[in-house]
Amino acid sequence: MTKKLFLFIVFSVFTTAYSLEDNKTSQIIDTWTWEKTIGGESNPYISTPKIIGFNKKIVFTPDGKIITYKDDIEIRNSLYEIKKGISFFDQSEKELITFEGKTYIIENLDNQNLTIISNDSEGTRTIYKK
Repeated sequence: MTKKLFLFIVFSVFTTAYSLEDNKTSQIIDTWTWEKTIGGESNPYISTPKIIGFNKKIVFTPDGKIITYKDDIEIRNSLYEIKKGISFFDQSEKELITFEGKTYIIENLDNQNLTIISNDSEGTRTIYKK
């Protein structure tokens, strides 16, 4: 009986953890329009489409691809991965997303907003909207 209870608890924990991670993946699948980028403490700046003169959007697909567009022209097509990992800033476990050779902390993800922070000493924050 104790062994069955233990196995049930272990199974429940893994199932819950998997469904939470899968939920982030399903939430991110969509088209996101770049709103602005804010530089970190060592390099403070604000960049927007108006400031730099072009629009950018990213599309996360269900099959693990991210497609990047600049003024509606595809400029990159690569893979992305969402998984738990360690934050550069406070060494705590966070949801991370890796694409185009860089890893980011998912700071905010809901049905209208995506905010990611580069998981490195720069700490650049990028904000996207649906």
